Amino acid sequence: MKPILITGGAGFVGTNLASRFLSEGTPVIVYDNLLRPGVERNLSWLRATYGEKVTPVIGDIRDRATLAEVVKDASAVFHFAAQVAVTTSLKDPIHDYGVNAGGTLNVLECLRALKSPPPLVFTSTNKVYGGLEDVLLEEAGPRYAPASRHVRLHGIDEARPLDFHSPYGCSKGTADQYVLDYARSFGMPTAVFRMSCIYGPHQYGNEDQGWVAHFLIRALEGEPLTLYGDGRQVRDLLFVEDLVEAFVLALRHFRCVRGKAFNVGGGPANTVSLLELLDRIEHLHGQRPAVRMEGWRTGDQRYYVSDSSRLRAAVGWQPRVDVGAGLERLYEWLRQARSLEQSPRLTGAVSR
Repeated sequence: MKPILITGGAGFVGTNLASRFLSEGTPVIVYDNLLRPGVERNLSWLRATYGEKVTPVIGDIRDRATLAEVVKDASAVFHFAAQVAVTTSLKDPIHDYGVNAGGTLNVLECLRALKSPPPLVFTSTNKVYGGLEDVLLEEAGPRYAPASRHVRLHGIDEARPLDFHSPYGCSKGTADQYVLDYARSFGMPTAVFRMSCIYGPHQYGNEDQGWVAHFLIRALEGEPLTLYGDGRQVRDLLFVEDLVEAFVLALRHFRCVRGKAFNVGGGPANTVSLLELLDRIEHLHGQRPAVRMEGWRTGDQRYYVSDSSRLRAAVGWQPRVDVGAGLERLYEWLRQARSLEQSPRLTGAVSR
C-alpha cells in the first residue's frame, strides 16, 4: 500500500490526520522540520503508537530535492507545513513568504514532475478574506454579531472577495491561488481548505498561534494572559476530529472537490468570543485566568464564521463535536499531558 504524505505531519493537525490513517492500516510519511515546540512529542507519540507504519522524514519544505524524492512514493499529499503566525510574518516577511508561498510552489512543482500526480489537499486560512471591515457588526453583550441576518445565520462563504491582509495573509493567499491554478493550468488534482479556528488534542498552542489551547494552558499553569482588542472577537471553532473527517471524505470523493476552495469551520452553531471562552474555562477549570487588555493588532478580524455549506454539498460533511464537548476533551488532554510533564510551559499571550 502506498503511503499518505503529510507535510508538517508532526504538527497538531498533521498528527491527528496521521493517526486516523495509521489506525486504519494506511502507512504515513511524516515530513517535518520539527522546529515548532511540541511537535517532537507528537512524532514520538506517533512512532510509539504505530511503529514502522510511520516513516519520519526530517526536512524543510523549502528543500525541493528532498521533497522530490518523498512525493514519488505518495498516494496522496496533505500539505500542512507552514509559517503559521501573523505576528511572525510581520517581523520577518521574507521568511514567511519563503516557507508559505515558496514552499507550496516547491510541493506543486515536485508533484507536477510526476507522470501521474497524486491528489493534493492544501490548508489555507480565513485570513485570505482580509479584515472584513465592511461586515457591519453590533455589540451583543460579550460578543460581536453581524447586522446582516444572512451572515449571522450562515457565516462567510467562498463568494467573498479575496483581500490578503498582513504578510501571512499574502503568503498563504498566494499559496492558495497557486494550488487552485495548478488544477486549472496543469490539470493537477488539487483542492484548498480555508480553515477557521481548529482545536483539539496534540495542540501545543502558544502566544502566536493556537489560541484556544493557549488559553487553556495558561489556566492550567496558573498564569495570566493578554487579550488584544476588546475580547468580543468571534470565531467558529472546529474540533480536529471533525476536520480529519472532512479530509478523509475529500480524499474519498476527490472528483467533487478537485480544483475548488472550501471554507471549513464549526459554523454558526459553534461560535465563541474571547470573553465567552474565558467563561467556559472558568466553568471547566474552576478558576478564571487573570487577564490584561492590549490594543488591536494588524489583521485581527472582529468577526469570522465559516459557511461550510459548499463542502457539505460536495462530500456530505458536517461538524459533529460541539464547542462544549470539544473544549472539555482538549482540557482533559492538556491536563493529562501536564501531569506527565509533557505540556510546555509557555509565557506571553495571544488572542487570535
